[in-house]
Amino acid sequence: MATATGAFEIRSWDEQASWEGADGRKLSEARVSQAFSGDVRGHGDVQYLMCYRDDGTARFVGLTRVEGSLGGREGSFVVESIGDFDGARASGTWSVVPGSATDALAGLGGEGRFDAPMGSQASLHLDYRLD
Repeated sequence: MATATGAFEIRSWDEQASWEGADGRKLSEARVSQAFSGDVRGHGDVQYLMCYRDDGTARFVGLTRVEGSLGGREGSFVVESIGDFDGARASGTWSVVPGSATDALAGLGGEGRFDAPMGSQASLHLDYRLD
C-alpha cells in the first residue's frame, strides 16, 4: 500500500438545481473542473449530486475522472466521493472505482479522504495499491 498526498483547486463550478423548496432545501447537480498537484497531478472532471438542507448544509455524492499521474505513473482513474458541506467546507471520503484506471495505472485500487475549505485549495490523501 502506498500513500499519495496533495491538493486540488476548483477551476470551474457550474451548478443547476433540479428542485428547490421555499425553505432553502434543494437538489442540485454540479459539473466541476479541478487541477491536481502533489503526488496526484493532472486534471479532474467531476459530477456532483447534492442535497441541500434548510440550514444551508449539504450531503453530496460524486464521480471524478482524474487524468494525469499518480506516483509518477501516467493514466486516468475514477474516484467516487461521498461527503458533507457544513456551509464553509466540504469534506468526505474517496474510493477508486474498480476497473476504471487506464494505461500505467491499470489495476489501481484505493481509498482516501479530502478536505476543501470554501474558496481555497483542498487537501487530499489517498492510500492506494496497483495490482
